[in-house]
Amino acid sequence: MASSIFTNNSLSLSLPAANNHNQKAIPRDFLVRLPKSAPLSSPCHLELKSSRLKVSATASPATPVMDQSSTKTTSAPPPTTVEVDLGTRSYPIYIGPGLLDQPDLLQRHVHGKKVLVVTNTTVAPLYLDKTISALTAGNPNVTVESVILPDGEKYKDMETLMKVFDKAIETRMDRKCTFVALGGGVIGDMCGYAAASYLRGVNFIQIPTTVMAQVDSSVGGKTGINHRLGKNLIGAFYQPQCVLIDTDTLNTLPDRELASGLAEVIKYGLIRDAEFFEWQEKNMQALLSRDPGAFAYAIKRSCENKAEVVSQDEKESGLRATLNLGHTFGHAIETGFGYGQWLHGEAVAAGTVMAVDMSYRLGWIDDSLVKRVHIILKQANLPTAPPETMTVEMFQSVMAVDKKVADGLLRLILLKGPLGNCVFTGDYDRKALDETLHAFCKS
Repeated sequence: MASSIFTNNSLSLSLPAANNHNQKAIPRDFLVRLPKSAPLSSPCHLELKSSRLKVSATASPATPVMDQSSTKTTSAPPPTTVEVDLGTRSYPIYIGPGLLDQPDLLQRHVHGKKVLVVTNTTVAPLYLDKTISALTAGNPNVTVESVILPDGEKYKDMETLMKVFDKAIETRMDRKCTFVALGGGVIGDMCGYAAASYLRGVNFIQIPTTVMAQVDSSVGGKTGINHRLGKNLIGAFYQPQCVLIDTDTLNTLPDRELASGLAEVIKYGLIRDAEFFEWQEKNMQALLSRDPGAFAYAIKRSCENKAEVVSQDEKESGLRATLNLGHTFGHAIETGFGYGQWLHGEAVAAGTVMAVDMSYRLGWIDDSLVKRVHIILKQANLPTAPPETMTVEMFQSVMAVDKKVADGLLRLILLKGPLGNCVFTGDYDRKALDETLHAFCKS
């Protein structure tokens, strides 16, 4: 018979010697250390199999159940959820750390048995395996394929897009399949457009891994590719099943990419959320130092602002256009200077300064706001002027084919009134636009 003694949350157990030649010899006396999560007041179960002792303990109700192979709890905290209200096409934005370690969040939005993950050469080594695990954990019926695209804005074109279609067709993705965009804004836009087009539309999920994508491009259903004559001129409005923002992915984001995304965060404050802008002025250093709490709030508030606008104006007939503050000038910089030379947020930052300058020339804002915009962009390590190679003619030629041109009239998003107010209009003095362009360009 075995005898046992309990002392100090441990169990000393004496076992009889082996009684046949098939049974491995085991020590007659050994000590079993019980997990701290299982105090001796809790019921314990001892089981001996093939000379191995299995110890299990039932924790008291007040004690969290722990994973015995690690120090993590078995249940993760629920994510923050922001809803994009589009009626029957509404979807959640999940925000929080470690969301790729919560398979249920992704799997509940996967339709069918086939998944195609679209990512790039930078993100794939970091998060592709984790994403595939999240899609397949406890779900053996799902088959996951992946296509890894080259990284960069200059590859956001039709030729690269065809690689997604090639993979989808080769692996026989069907109408019930789900495309998953794993990466920044370029991947999100391209995967979304591929999903909108493949078999005339299949489901897709956004997993943004950059600040830019997390606070802006992954939300709202804008998808597309660039043309050599203009940015995002080919695309579709196509909403995802969900957006999953694992804030841990920002840990691997380069500083320049992180700063680029802050241009869109700043935009929300300027156009519609004065309180958020004032918060940014006080917390910019915390954002740059990647403070988890600060970033969680910045992402949440940005998504709330965008979700509210998209819910009211999905197809950009008016209100949603205001989200493009600085983008008309910024897209001209990206196109004229060369895709990928400047990051999108860097071009938007310089474009925002130009839009603010024009707003001031029109007499719509006071100079204190002009100064505040300059200060916060510099704090965020973002440019406040376009590249020196940009000319007035380059701006004019690209802006002439901007998506916001209607009946030959270029409409702009400009600030008007106190902080947090803007207009989308073609009713402005053309002299102010010319003065702004000449003020920022040498020729």
